[in-house]
Amino acid sequence: MLSRRPQATIDLTALEHNFARVKQLAPDSKVLAVLKANAYGHGMLAVAQALKQADALGVARLDEALALRAGGIARPIVLLEGFFHADELAQIVASNLQLVIHHREQAEALLAASLDAPVRVWLKIDTGMHRLGIYPHEFNELYQRLSKSRNVQGPLRLMSHFASSDELDKPATANQLALFSQITKGCEGEHSLANSAAVLNWPQSHADWIRPGLILYGVSPMADAAGCEHGLKPVMTLSSSVIAVREVKAGDAVGYGGSWIAAHNSCLAVVAMGYGDGYPRGAGNNADVLINGKRLPIVGRVSMDMITVDIGNEPVAVGDKVILWGADLAVEELARRVDTIPYELLCNITSRVQFCYTPAT
Repeated sequence: MLSRRPQATIDLTALEHNFARVKQLAPDSKVLAVLKANAYGHGMLAVAQALKQADALGVARLDEALALRAGGIARPIVLLEGFFHADELAQIVASNLQLVIHHREQAEALLAASLDAPVRVWLKIDTGMHRLGIYPHEFNELYQRLSKSRNVQGPLRLMSHFASSDELDKPATANQLALFSQITKGCEGEHSLANSAAVLNWPQSHADWIRPGLILYGVSPMADAAGCEHGLKPVMTLSSSVIAVREVKAGDAVGYGGSWIAAHNSCLAVVAMGYGDGYPRGAGNNADVLINGKRLPIVGRVSMDMITVDIGNEPVAVGDKVILWGADLAVEELARRVDTIPYELLCNITSRVQFCYTPAT
């Protein structure tokens, strides 16, 4: 029986290849592999199980970390947003989690807590992102107090986050590097600054720890590049199948609102994929798919469950596989076509899509 369910195939061999590529780029740095947002839509637990060589795993929030622990992941896990309430600290200690301190209120709550054991702390400094991080003028005081606290497993690890490391023509990253160096000069503790773009573009920022995210999944953080240009392999292939083939005549309007009108007699393939599966609505009349290795245009609006593809005279049949993105049709290209970023496309895949891992987990 024909299954209409779209599929995301996650190539764990490609994931391992990308990790090896990251280590090649930063051979002297430890790797904090970022798995937040369900490993950028790839499946957090399966990715964690596959990245056995990662020195630590990074998630945004406590529930993500607890899900990894419940799945049997025993390696160091870092809460990149730290904790939100002081009553979470007992669970953080019990689950042997590490945490980022990024504002004074967190630091004060940690210092005032009564804990069963000290926690490993990464102290985040705002060097120019102006999103999270303690202010530079606060650093010396909080560094000293946290370093002396019995609640903190020393030494502190010191970190910051780049705002523009994907833009080589801007001075922002060099300025952030200089400020971080100035603030932390003479302080004990390992350093971490480099996100995916900095791993690729700013080797002087690699320091003791790098924090790759998107590049682990084979996708470029650069607006004008694809992962293959960095020696990476895409981990996710999003695919579905043709559920109908229909003839249209010249002048026929297709889909909601009739936004595409056939210029000549043609044939359409109706594909089981829509915005209800996480495929972007903006792809209508603006993107391509692959059917039997042939690049063909999406025509008409993307519906909740379906898209229509102009196949002309191509020999396409019900049941044929359709590639929405993957090795031969980069997700970065689709992101540019619909005026978004690959991160959003990957993270937006919904639970209606079936995930398949190769090799099987």
